[in-house]
Amino acid sequence: MPKLSGKILSIIEELIDQYQEDDRYNRPWIIGFSGGKDSTVLLTLVWLALLKIRENNPTATLKRQVYVVCNDTMVENPVIEEYVSNVLQTIQKAAKEQHLPITVETTTPQIKDTFWCCVIGKGYPVPNNSFRFCTEKMKIKPTSTFITNQVSADGEAIILIGTRLAESQQRAKSIKKHDIKGHRLSKHPLNPNTYTYAPIKELMLEEVWWIINAIPSPWGFDNQILYKIYMDASADDYECPVVVTDDKHKSCGQSRFGCWICTVVKEDKSMSALIKNGMAWMQPLLDFRNRLVENRSETRRNGQLAVDETGHNMGNYTMEYRIQLLRELLTIQKDTQQYRSSIDLITSQELIAIQVMWYRDGNFSTTVNDIYNEVYGYDLQNDNYKLAA
Repeated sequence: MPKLSGKILSIIEELIDQYQEDDRYNRPWIIGFSGGKDSTVLLTLVWLALLKIRENNPTATLKRQVYVVCNDTMVENPVIEEYVSNVLQTIQKAAKEQHLPITVETTTPQIKDTFWCCVIGKGYPVPNNSFRFCTEKMKIKPTSTFITNQVSADGEAIILIGTRLAESQQRAKSIKKHDIKGHRLSKHPLNPNTYTYAPIKELMLEEVWWIINAIPSPWGFDNQILYKIYMDASADDYECPVVVTDDKHKSCGQSRFGCWICTVVKEDKSMSALIKNGMAWMQPLLDFRNRLVENRSETRRNGQLAVDETGHNMGNYTMEYRIQLLRELLTIQKDTQQYRSSIDLITSQELIAIQVMWYRDGNFSTTVNDIYNEVYGYDLQNDNYKLAA
């Protein structure tokens, strides 16, 4: 391992001190792990801190449980989803082999709250800046449920976050808003009996990339895979600069990876860059995302009239449009599976739930199975479907 800077060593020492702090609940640590650069660095430093505790005192008991929690929205960028799945398996295996109190957990939204059940099933219009149902249903609720359950079991919990002051003005403002001067821990703004801790908040972007490139992954994964994903996803106007300390330790920007279907952002630059850099099989996904249109009815789901002053319908999507979306989505999934057989853009459980929702909305003419059979040439292979139908 290369010589660590004083700044990085001080973060590790602080993590050791915080981990060994006596408290009556022996509060578990919960690390939100997306697989991106910041959460990778956060887990790396926590892992090194635990190893150093044992190195300094081989008989020491690592009493505080560490949960590595990954929130899967079920519409993650397929490249990232595949990468994260492999990383999580490696983390769980390495933690067991190294006898560390680290457990991997994955949270997902309830079926009724998934993106496709909301949009295709219920007819929700796709998210925008003023209507972001996705954040609450697909991210906040699943993670909050896990945290609440953990707090119920342990009394209190500490959430370690990988946010950094230098990341953006908005992030810096948020960190400072909840900071308590002289204290490492801050009260969580939403979850009771829960605290937040941001160990890497002072790190600069170049330091984050130095850690990823220079420090071998303590769970034995190849960090160059992550670096290459970021490099391929960098927007056209960003050149990955070299950190002057060593030409092998590069910085590669801060591309953001979100849901492949995200319509909140005007343009998905990371997906466009991935396509440009060799992942042409993703082009149909980007095209589908770009052509989602406002095909809405004159009433909301509760029957309330929803027509604005200009005469535009502002209700939920029409049933005809929902049927069209499902047909297009399944067609893209089938075509994409020729290149990546493991990719499922929509699950069979979601398809079953969508059929139930369509029945409730009075659609009995075109079924989910009809569309699936039309696209794939055979019926939806799930016995539960027949129960739902």
